[in-house]
Amino acid sequence: MSTANPWVVVGKVPFGKGVFAKQAIPAGTELGQVLGKIIDDAEYTSTYCIDLGDTLSLEPRTPFRYLNHCCVPNSMLHMVEVVYEDGTPAPSEIHVAAVADIPKGAELTIDYQWSAAGAIKCLCGSDQCRGWVVAAEELPQLLKSKTKRKKAKSPARQRAPKQR
Repeated sequence: MSTANPWVVVGKVPFGKGVFAKQAIPAGTELGQVLGKIIDDAEYTSTYCIDLGDTLSLEPRTPFRYLNHCCVPNSMLHMVEVVYEDGTPAPSEIHVAAVADIPKGAELTIDYQWSAAGAIKCLCGSDQCRGWVVAAEELPQLLKSKTKRKKAKSPARQRAPKQR
C-alpha cells in the first residue's frame, strides 16, 4: 500500500524526522488517515505509538509516524466513525486535519497531550510552550509534583559561619 500523500512529505528536523507541507494547506483540511498496525498490549510503548485507550495502541506508518509535538500545534488527530456497507459499525479511524493555515514547507505538528506521568521537557520553541510535553489540563498536577520532588531533594540549608 502506498504511503504517498498529496499534502505532506517527510523531511529532516534537528532531532530526527518531521512532516512538512508540500503546498499551502488551509485550516480545516483533512490530510489523511493515520495507517499502521494495531497492537493489543497494555504494556506496549514505542517512540511513535498512539494510545487508543484500554490495551490498544497504533504503531503508525509513514508519513504521519513522524508528526512532532508542539504546544501550539497546526494539526490534530481525530477519530472518524466508520460504517460498513451493511450499516454495521466498523472500527474507527484516526485522521489528521489542519487546525490552522499551514504555509508550504512548514512542519506539521500536533499536541501529544501526554499524561503527567509520562511528561518530558518540551523543546517546541512556541511562544506559548508549556515547558513540558503534557496535556494542558495536567500541567498544574505535573508542576505541583515537580515542586514537591524538588523540595524533597534539596539539601537542608546550612547557616553561613559567623564571621569574626
